[in-house]
Amino acid sequence: MEKRKLGINGPEVSVLGLGCMGLSFGYGPATDKNEAVQFIRSAYERGVTFFDSAEAYGPYTNEEMLGEALEPFRKEVVIATKFGFAQGQPNLGLDSRPENIRAVAEASLKRLRTDVIDLFYQHRVDPNVPIEEVAGTVKELILEGKVKYFGMSEAGAATIRRAHAIQPVSALQSEYSLWWREPEENVFPTLEELGIGFVPFSPLGRGFLTGKINEDTTFDKDDFRNIVPRFSEENRKANQGLVELLGKIAQEKEATSAQIALAWLLAQKPWIVPIPGTTKLHRLEENLGAARVTLSEIDLVAIGDILARIKIQGVRYPEALQKSVGK
Repeated sequence: MEKRKLGINGPEVSVLGLGCMGLSFGYGPATDKNEAVQFIRSAYERGVTFFDSAEAYGPYTNEEMLGEALEPFRKEVVIATKFGFAQGQPNLGLDSRPENIRAVAEASLKRLRTDVIDLFYQHRVDPNVPIEEVAGTVKELILEGKVKYFGMSEAGAATIRRAHAIQPVSALQSEYSLWWREPEENVFPTLEELGIGFVPFSPLGRGFLTGKINEDTTFDKDDFRNIVPRFSEENRKANQGLVELLGKIAQEKEATSAQIALAWLLAQKPWIVPIPGTTKLHRLEENLGAARVTLSEIDLVAIGDILARIKIQGVRYPEALQKSVGK
């Protein structure tokens, strides 16, 4: 698979990575560990070299699963994980104190069965800890050889600049897709100026852009989307127009809606590496097929015209979670 470099000082990775969260957290029952290990290895066999995890996914079980799966070819892959929640549990609040960052690093190294974390993200900006302290702590971990690259997640431009001045930020991870384009206006200019890569999570709109979800879809009782305003029955119905138009473009290109959505992301900037997540092998293969879909300037203009005509309904997070992004 083609590769891309995350910014000017980041790692080189497959043009599409794998978001591993859904294998153990957020979208209903966790995948059986042995099945998950085999699934991750199948992704590697198909060219994926960039895998995204976090201590909070489980908590802890996602990293353990990933560590076991990737151990046979550890040197050929880039593993990203995250710190920033108290005891690895989002419901307990934020914790980016230097002592917690160090504790998470040591624990993650063991769970991931590795001697270095390739990309270590701050999961969310902690307003109680100056970002300079956070960046300084990660800088120390880099100097100690325990971390290679520093990343941030859902951070705002001003905070990114402050962190970057202490320790160069290699990548920003935030939500970005055809139905959530705020990063274009708020952080892309800063990333371009500073040479920072961008890793979109939920690049398929948490599954909505695949065309497999409509107002009649029922989610598992533990599925995060049950509390997301954008996934209310009313908003799913209102947003169906985007999916229908996406499907028409996909038909013309002899591709799927998911492939068009991912190809559109890849066409935006050469330093963007999406990390679609799935638990199904046929969906993984479909997503990876997006790397072979080429959108012309005419295609991109047509998609832009569609987006300009459609107003997406519903906010992307419940109010409590929205407060912790873009800081």
